[in-house]
Amino acid sequence: MTTYVQFFDAGLAPEHDLLGGKCASLVSMTAAGMPVPPGFAVTTALYDAFLADAGIAADISRLLAGIDADDVTDVDAASAQIRDEICSRAIPEPLRTATRAAYDELMARCGGEVPVAVRSSATAEDLPGASFAGQQDTYLWLTGWDEVREHIRRCWASLYTSRAIIYRLRNDIPDEGLSIAVAVQKMVNARTSGVAMTLDPTNGDRSKIVIDASYGLGEMVVSGQVTPDNVSLDKVMLTVVGEHLGDKHAELVPDPASRALVEREVDAERRARRSLTDTELVAVATMAKRAEKHYGCPQDIEWAIDADLPDGENLLLLQSRPETVWSAKKAAAPASAARTGVGGIAGITSVLLAAAG
Repeated sequence: MTTYVQFFDAGLAPEHDLLGGKCASLVSMTAAGMPVPPGFAVTTALYDAFLADAGIAADISRLLAGIDADDVTDVDAASAQIRDEICSRAIPEPLRTATRAAYDELMARCGGEVPVAVRSSATAEDLPGASFAGQQDTYLWLTGWDEVREHIRRCWASLYTSRAIIYRLRNDIPDEGLSIAVAVQKMVNARTSGVAMTLDPTNGDRSKIVIDASYGLGEMVVSGQVTPDNVSLDKVMLTVVGEHLGDKHAELVPDPASRALVEREVDAERRARRSLTDTELVAVATMAKRAEKHYGCPQDIEWAIDADLPDGENLLLLQSRPETVWSAKKAAAPASAARTGVGGIAGITSVLLAAAG
């Protein structure tokens, strides 16, 4: 494979400038033996080559020069023009060939055509003191090369949504040198999914692991569309020290007939019970601890339990990034943590939404 694409398991270094935050993390976690779904990165080298061939880098600089984050009309106009140029310009044949070859190889590894996720991985992601959760786009359950090719473009364009432009302006993150990679990854048929933090997001207590979990794909948890189960565990003993059962009224699942994702109501019996067993809670917490140990700092992970895999082999790591809210602060004292407990539903999801906003 060329520098235009890199498989997660290629054994190459997780270069942030080439892979962006998300893909670099997936490469690193794969090398560490974590259960990451197979896939590859369409690297920043390919995106940069596309920009150079299309000749639109100068247009981007011109449209963003001197723009005011508070002038929403100007930001929206610049965003629309940049994204239109990215989505309409021709991609040079060598770049198309490299990406198509990687996609075909991934399908061969998976034993035939399977759905994939196409996920943005910007070079500004996962930087200390910044939270880019939700700034760029992710597309799920895509089937066939034509869909994948189109949504790689959309990921590139999402680097210049109004929201992303304003976020960078307000956080003094320069556009000069900014680039984006894209992850193309085998889709997980998630029975249950969610997020976990290796500290308590309500008070910074690093002696806890806090898990948000709900049925189906985790996008409904991260976006705040459902109230998930919120469970706090002691990081050493891995025992439950607090929990709040969420309503979990809906789940995002694949529809075999349409080969697309649909929102489905969760029946009363499943809503009334926890979406993870005790064994699964410990497995998620253990995975989060491994990620924290690997990176040497508190982590915010996304995970899923695949309905198509056997128990004990079905927990998969989708993403691991540094926790950004509390990591630079002194963790709360254990006594304070004991008083505040898990924080109910104002746990991980609310913190992620606040950071993304």
